[in-house]
Amino acid sequence: MTDPRRLPASASVVVIGGGVMGLSTAHHLARAGVRDVVLLDKGGLGSGSTCKAAGGVRAQFSDPVNIALRARSLETFREFPRLFGQEIDFHEVGYLFLLDSRPAVTAFEANVALQNDLGVPSRVIGVDEACRLSPLVSTDGLLAAAYSPTDGHCTPESVVLGYASAARRAGATLLPHCAATGIDVRDGQVVGVRTEAGTIRTDAVVCAAGAWSAEVGSWAGVDLPVSPLRRQVLVTGPVPGLDPRTPFTVDFGTSLYFHGEGHGAGRGLLLGMSDPDETPGFALTRSDGWLPRLGAAIERRAPALAEVGIAGGWAGLYETTPDHNALIGRADAVEGFLYATGFSGHGFLMGPAVGEVVRDLYLGAEPFVDVGGLSAARFAGVDVRPELTIV
Repeated sequence: MTDPRRLPASASVVVIGGGVMGLSTAHHLARAGVRDVVLLDKGGLGSGSTCKAAGGVRAQFSDPVNIALRARSLETFREFPRLFGQEIDFHEVGYLFLLDSRPAVTAFEANVALQNDLGVPSRVIGVDEACRLSPLVSTDGLLAAAYSPTDGHCTPESVVLGYASAARRAGATLLPHCAATGIDVRDGQVVGVRTEAGTIRTDAVVCAAGAWSAEVGSWAGVDLPVSPLRRQVLVTGPVPGLDPRTPFTVDFGTSLYFHGEGHGAGRGLLLGMSDPDETPGFALTRSDGWLPRLGAAIERRAPALAEVGIAGGWAGLYETTPDHNALIGRADAVEGFLYATGFSGHGFLMGPAVGEVVRDLYLGAEPFVDVGGLSAARFAGVDVRPELTIV
């Protein structure tokens, strides 16, 4: 817990949430000259969902706003060591979506056409090329695949460290292990954030609290329809002969995914899969209930992995919304309440760009992409467009 004597009495902006989204936002605000930016997290920086992510970064999505945000973030990940002086182990090995149904092929053909229009070099490829790219894949039932060579994966913990260091250098105050406990609103205006160490006077707060955002929004009377959902990740032992160029491979029909993890002779795979029986909640214990389904998917799509031992794993939380799209914007009824949350398992790869967007929303500038359609108010109407590439 933060010593009350160290708690700033006031701040221009208080960011709630110390994952990649909050840290990127704090960095961009401070770098833009906003004074007295304070970030709070009830745990260590990145200890929520960010450092439990699989680390994938891609621009292959079905919505133009999502594509633009991800493509912008990819630019930052590629340049991260130069921009922030922090290596993030970025592997530009591409993303490969394996498709085993005609509707999926049709949908991804349309996605690729849109992505190409927006400058993403994705393409639909045949089964033979997909297997050359990802040799562990079995062709059973495959019809085609979608591939973009500029996607890849990196290390979330290193990204957190890079943004935290940069935010501090720019003048932001980061307070891990200092939980926010409430937001004070007077006459429709944010006037303070309560913490376990005392109250910070402020007229602006950014909710970047991930799976915990619904509660944070409720403190200010703002409805943020975000539900936590457990997702589990496993890491294998060494995989003999594993090609280090193996792309982040996703079996779209089952949601099984894997990518290389580690280096040299000890290189294995990080893998996971969604569990349709999972119910919303904050459980972070590992569950074996999904393992038979995972085993069946592996036997069908990557049978060689059935003989590889499991070295470890963990569980993290997706921050899901009803349409699997993010919530980014300003609250209509509460002045000074901004939010960037609900990324439905894909927040890590959007963090760099969304930090820029929230900065601009705070400053009253026009963001590089129109995020009006991601307002939480959309759920009061009928203009809801589900993201189609969520796995």
